[in-house]
Amino acid sequence: MHTLYDSDSYSVTHMLANAVAADAPDESDGDGIVQVLMVPALARHGFEIVDKRSGKEVYLDGSWAELFQRHISAWQEKTPTQEEVEETLAQYAELAQNPVLVH
Repeated sequence: MHTLYDSDSYSVTHMLANAVAADAPDESDGDGIVQVLMVPALARHGFEIVDKRSGKEVYLDGSWAELFQRHISAWQEKTPTQEEVEETLAQYAELAQNPVLVH
């Protein structure tokens, strides 16, 4: 999980659902042979966009995540203004229906 953007209005987090933690211990069978961890064939990742003003969030995965990834790639090539970023996030935030809950 990586926070990509955080402002007074929005927060964007990249969720790596199938990622193996960097500090995860190696799996050994007792004979010193390291087991190979199976990685799912269909790796899923997504983006959580929180609209702090409304207190709602939306999770983008699949084709929505791919579309949002294209925005991020474009932003990396040409640094946008904060207004441009927030305008784009506002479009995605219109999809937000889930209230943000603190566990």
